[in-house]
Amino acid sequence: MLMVGKDEFHLQLVDTAGQDEYTILPHSFSIGIHGYVLVYSVTSLRSFQVVKTLHNRLYESRGKTRMPVVLVGNKADLSMESREVNTDEGKKLADSWGAIFLESSAKENQMTRGIFTKIIEEIDRVDNSYGAERSCCLM
Repeated sequence: MLMVGKDEFHLQLVDTAGQDEYTILPHSFSIGIHGYVLVYSVTSLRSFQVVKTLHNRLYESRGKTRMPVVLVGNKADLSMESREVNTDEGKKLADSWGAIFLESSAKENQMTRGIFTKIIEEIDRVDNSYGAERSCCLM
């Protein structure tokens, strides 16, 4: 549950970490879902590529409609030497999708709550549904 202003939202989260992009998206993950938070590790070019594939599959399964997305580069607390994906690459990808971009650190609790606030705001911006429905599904 998350409060945004005076409104209460019930979020359902699905963590697909460790699975490959071809097995983690059953068709049910595109039905009734209001928005997506796609997360990659800034220390893994492979995870960045997986996020691209996931987005493409979601886009195709939703019938190429505009979908609310927040792209998150996680592990932002790690040194620049351990990065395989720089901030500009993440921003550029998010821009190409028309998505919000954030970097976070789950370890240091940077932006973790803000990510969910952003996806609710993005759902409202794209669907213009804020206040009409008090719960949403995220993946």
